[in-house]
Amino acid sequence: MAEALAPLVAHLATIKRRVLVVAVTVLASFVLTFAYASQLIDWFKRPFADDLIFYGPTEALFASIKVSLLAGIVLSLPVILYQFWKFIQPALLPQEQRWAIPLFGLAAGLFALGLVFCNLVILPLVIQFFVSFGMDRSLTPQLGVGVYVDFNVKFLLMFGFAFELPLMLTLLARVGLLSTESLRRYRKHAVMAALILSAIVTPDATLFTMLLMAVPLMVLYEVGILGTRWFGVRRSPGERAGNGEAGVPDGTAGVRVK
Repeated sequence: MAEALAPLVAHLATIKRRVLVVAVTVLASFVLTFAYASQLIDWFKRPFADDLIFYGPTEALFASIKVSLLAGIVLSLPVILYQFWKFIQPALLPQEQRWAIPLFGLAAGLFALGLVFCNLVILPLVIQFFVSFGMDRSLTPQLGVGVYVDFNVKFLLMFGFAFELPLMLTLLARVGLLSTESLRRYRKHAVMAALILSAIVTPDATLFTMLLMAVPLMVLYEVGILGTRWFGVRRSPGERAGNGEAGVPDGTAGVRVK
């Protein structure tokens, strides 16, 4: 029994060690970025000209923690991706290992691109829209730092993950689970899904913010279609099955079984 459990124990020990490395890195990055929390909040509030206020004794502290934690995670991305890569590397074929690091780099770049696009384009439009809407009705804007930071962080994370959509679709097509034709066939369904998802995840239920989230998702979906056309599997599942491969794409775990 001990011999049978030895690989599992070693596997769990590896997971524990890598999770610990990631946790320590994120914590160290958080401590570093917390020292610049005021500058980070100033960077967040660029679209809003007035000073932010806080309503409770702990609101300013928790707002600083949130922005520092987000910055710490972004700063730790190279270590997080490296630890994930080292964890899955033994299970990959040599040709898969050659593609892994570029894919991780591309995923990190797309996430960072989503953050930059959201901060430079989307958030200024959203904040100016809502602030102007209130001021046009003779209301004075006084935004709490906690609510303001929550609003910004949610948008940033949503766009960071949304920009991974083209890569995810391309990878699914590469392993034969999707095709360009199927994505084109369900384009209308994807548009509806983008609208529904945007209505759920946006911090408010207005049509303006919903479209600001849904339209980039639709554009990213179209980019994903291009990715599947350029890098997807050329053969159909029926052709692969006809060659005696039971629909298993080349270069996957199915090759190991053989």
